[in-house]
Amino acid sequence: MYSTPYDYLPMAIMAAVAFGFVAVTMAATHLLGPKRKSEVKLDTFECGIESQQNARFPFSIKYFLIAILFVLFDVEVIFMYPWAVNFKEGGLEGFIEMLVFIGILLAGYLYIIKKGALKWE
Repeated sequence: MYSTPYDYLPMAIMAAVAFGFVAVTMAATHLLGPKRKSEVKLDTFECGIESQQNARFPFSIKYFLIAILFVLFDVEVIFMYPWAVNFKEGGLEGFIEMLVFIGILLAGYLYIIKKGALKWE
């Protein structure tokens, strides 16, 4: 069974509506929002507590590395959900493909363990 470009029309319409909504919302807030700036409005505010120091102090690169690795492996695990739902329809071929996918994922995980990326010092 072959798909035609016409089969993708509903997805194209949905994407156009989503992007259009974002564009219209951003333009409307920019054009209709208040433009009065004062020192009080531009002052740093967090939970009603006065600022103690500069909020732009540097974070450890380990923090960002762990965050990126978490997102990477979290997204990869999401790809396993459709496979699990359609496990019976995939048959042996689908099972072997998932074993290869998990093997590549495990190789990446072992690599970051070996490099010490998850050691917090």
